[in-house]
Amino acid sequence: MNIDGLNRRGFLKASALTGGGFILEMSLPVLSMDEDLGTLVGSKELNVFVQIASDGQITIYSAVPEMGQGVKTTLPMIIAEEMGAKWEDVVVLDAPLDQKKFGLQGAGGSTSIPRHYDSMRRMGAAAREMLIGAASDSMEVDSQELKALESRVVHSSGESLTFGQLAALAVRQPVPDPDTLSFKDPRSYTIIGTSISGVDNLVIATGQSRFGIDADVPGMRYASYTRCPRPGGKVISFNQTDIKALPGVTDAFMLEPDKRAGEASMAFLKGLASLRGGVAIIGKDTWSVFNAKSKLKVKWDETAASNDDWLQMTQQARKIAANGGGVLKLDNPNVDIALADQGNRVVESFYQFPYVAHVCMEPMNCTADYRKGEDGKPDSMEIWISSQFPAQVKEIAKNMLGVEPEHVQVNRMRMGGGFGRRAVHDFASEAMAISHRIGAPVKLTWTRTDDIHNDFFRVGGFQNLTAAIDSDGKLAAWDQHYIGFSHDDKPVIGSGLWGNEFSMVAIANARVSQTMMPVNTPCGAWRAPGSNTNAFVEQSFIHELAELAGRDHLEFLLELMGTRRWISQGKVSSLNTGRAIDVIKHAAEKAQWGKSMPDGSGQGLAFYFCHAAHIAEIAEVSVDANRNFSVDKVTVAVDVGPIMNMSGAISQVQGSVIDGLSTMALQQITMKKGVIQQDNFDQYPVMRIAATPQVDVHFIQSDNRPTGLGEPALPPLAPAVTNAIYAATGVRIRSMPLREEGFNLV
Repeated sequence: MNIDGLNRRGFLKASALTGGGFILEMSLPVLSMDEDLGTLVGSKELNVFVQIASDGQITIYSAVPEMGQGVKTTLPMIIAEEMGAKWEDVVVLDAPLDQKKFGLQGAGGSTSIPRHYDSMRRMGAAAREMLIGAASDSMEVDSQELKALESRVVHSSGESLTFGQLAALAVRQPVPDPDTLSFKDPRSYTIIGTSISGVDNLVIATGQSRFGIDADVPGMRYASYTRCPRPGGKVISFNQTDIKALPGVTDAFMLEPDKRAGEASMAFLKGLASLRGGVAIIGKDTWSVFNAKSKLKVKWDETAASNDDWLQMTQQARKIAANGGGVLKLDNPNVDIALADQGNRVVESFYQFPYVAHVCMEPMNCTADYRKGEDGKPDSMEIWISSQFPAQVKEIAKNMLGVEPEHVQVNRMRMGGGFGRRAVHDFASEAMAISHRIGAPVKLTWTRTDDIHNDFFRVGGFQNLTAAIDSDGKLAAWDQHYIGFSHDDKPVIGSGLWGNEFSMVAIANARVSQTMMPVNTPCGAWRAPGSNTNAFVEQSFIHELAELAGRDHLEFLLELMGTRRWISQGKVSSLNTGRAIDVIKHAAEKAQWGKSMPDGSGQGLAFYFCHAAHIAEIAEVSVDANRNFSVDKVTVAVDVGPIMNMSGAISQVQGSVIDGLSTMALQQITMKKGVIQQDNFDQYPVMRIAATPQVDVHFIQSDNRPTGLGEPALPPLAPAVTNAIYAATGVRIRSMPLREEGFNLV
């Protein structure tokens, strides 16, 4: 049961599941008498998220997986604020995986804050009202004369009781009706909107945090797994005798493909978690199995294997662009008239962007312990995993091995990066299958090459755009042809135009079409799917049009926004041109748009809307005669509604800028005859710290509903930088990564 949008019955039911929370008939709390305080005290669970101890410590559970996006800190802040708690009294713990209690325990799509905002407020407000009710009974005063402040309930006379003193009595209060709960006036906030350091910062900095790769289970063995370099290939045989004779190796065997595991994925990831056939090596330690892996000699059946070739894809895309056509997504008969008008100036541009990998700092890994049921007991499985959607692992165990979900224990570990990669559990399928085969706990770890070769990549693609500018310097027509990739006749994740792009919803005289080419290379969600590449194309081309019109880019972009309006009235996920105008102007003001720049330097502007966020960025770059460039400063203006944790929000924006810069400047995945050509960081470089720009972040604290911030600050970065390079050099960049265009990040 998801706790979001609960009615009163659902709210009571969720609380009752604590076994001693709101529904006292389930289990009466054990009370004790503190002689000094003269009041009932004890460690009391007010609801599934909140416990208060007699010493005043407030424990708040965080149920959403943490991968660096800060939700383990931010969501408890919302509860603590509505409770009237003092943050110094709060301890945050990871909640166990139990979606009946805690709702959807998943992280992706920048949805954690908008999905859980209301429910966290309700949990905090309900706890506050129960504490106030307890204080009202204890002090024998009207509850209207009481307020919860700084972990105390204070009477108008000044008399007060601490939350610790009230804890045991509070659980005996009637459960508040969710429909009657009131929330604090934002003007009285003491926690929300402030800068709170991550609750795990210290343990991470001191090496005490437990990531998936840190799992250590008694009797655990270690494993590597090798798939066919060409997706779709199957193992025929390998040098099994030689491998098993190597030091530290205890076993080696082949596994057949198993599609059943992929049935557990969410609709948009359907099938991706399937077990790919390959060779498993088991040993006494990771080094031994990695060493043995390097000596594998495998014979593959490549009859149905991928023949994808990036060079051929590029050539084919250019042919498609030259011939036009495609499936119409948006039509307007006036486009051809405007493009043919001799009084208009017309420009045509071909853009391309590559496949890229996730390269999370923590390679994919999973520890699994399959236990065969004996003496009538059912089969069971225990798993230690870094996952964005850990509950799906239970479905994989059920579908692939027949282990019922109630007999699968999933231990959530912190993630060393996710960005969409850890929403797919193919590596967990491998670990579970290996443990099932050997009948012992096993820790599977991928090498960096495994991690790159077996990724679900951000899809590459191409766009051909043609537009006309009239004699007044205004946009007269827009013709956009997206050339992307499909699998089983459906666009892969992140490929194509989804219908909410600026060109499709805000430009009056536009035609949009798309053509899909079949691909066998696995593709998946990558930070801001679709938006991360569409922004580069769209916002770069708008700058081209402004230059063609001889107009200032800022003025031209604001004109395209038109009047202040919701493009889709009332929808949180729809573009609001008023909010767009505000962030564009705010960024321009803070960056001093149009200021004098030294020779070889320039400013570039871009705006993008995605994940319900309106964000504008201005990059300042310097380029030398050898096309070495540096991004000196990026100014970012953001409207995602009220900010929950200022520290976390700034970090998310800064991280997005750095990630976006690293990707657009340096990274690409290419394939030849289906084989990924990049093996490690020497061929797939990541930006070094010296190239990090100054990032100035400015928030517009609007009263709109809060939205997520893990992804939307990345898409505008690439066009802002390439537009700035044009301003500095007069060279238009229409392809990423920039190093392939001769521009080297320094």
